[in-house]
Amino acid sequence: MRVLKSLAELRKWRQQQSEVALVPTMGNLHDGHLHLVKTALERCDNVVVSIFVNPMQFGANEDLDSYPRTLEADCQALDALGVSAVFTPQVSDVYPRGLDKQTRIEVPGISDILCGASRPGHFTGVATIVCKLFNMVQPQLAVFGEKDYQQLQVIRLMTQDLSLPVEVLGAPTQRETSGLAMSSRNGYLSPEQKQQAAALYRTLQKTKVELSVSTNFSELEKAAEEDLSQAGFVPDYFSIRNAKDLQEATAEDPEWVVLAAAFMGKTRLIDNLRVSNTSAR
Repeated sequence: MRVLKSLAELRKWRQQQSEVALVPTMGNLHDGHLHLVKTALERCDNVVVSIFVNPMQFGANEDLDSYPRTLEADCQALDALGVSAVFTPQVSDVYPRGLDKQTRIEVPGISDILCGASRPGHFTGVATIVCKLFNMVQPQLAVFGEKDYQQLQVIRLMTQDLSLPVEVLGAPTQRETSGLAMSSRNGYLSPEQKQQAAALYRTLQKTKVELSVSTNFSELEKAAEEDLSQAGFVPDYFSIRNAKDLQEATAEDPEWVVLAAAFMGKTRLIDNLRVSNTSAR
């Protein structure tokens, strides 16, 4: 496995490859990340994993400085899976003119709701870095986790809007035995908080069942937020949306997605669950 530390090294290596799949990450890899890599390896022999903690997608009071960085362990895990290369650029290589002067990619509408409303500018940072990685790596395929459902839809729209020749593949959310979605930020939770946090997925499951008998979305959302509060969370949002475009749900939608973000202590967790509308024609 090659560890490529600069754009120049990446481009020299890329010239020698034909098809490449990309798995973008911020490192501190867990089994959820490794599942994305395995999914990519099923489709392509040459898989590049990028490890870059992207400052543009962090807000002023978020955890950029404390975000866990475990590069040596990450590389060992990726090497064991048979990854071809790991791309680990420096901020100065990705943003050579600095963040303030960097050209930015914005995906209007979908970037300003849900997590975008809670974290202004976050999806601009995501779209910009993913677009840059697509241009740097030039993959035919890129794999992202469905846990970050809104992020996945933002990237799909960006890829479509900019006519980028990349297939964007979503991989199912990987979960702990408790149901808690795997996330690097789970490491911030105490053992007690981690046990409590499993209530987030249980609440999504409960709402999925209730959607089979009721489309009073606002009532279901309110009840779910109350359940999360009782479980020890401070809810950010709980929302039922059209699964395709994340617009407000209607009873005619063929598929919904139930999305939630909530704080357990200081840790913000997100999760989602897609629900088929069995009564839709």
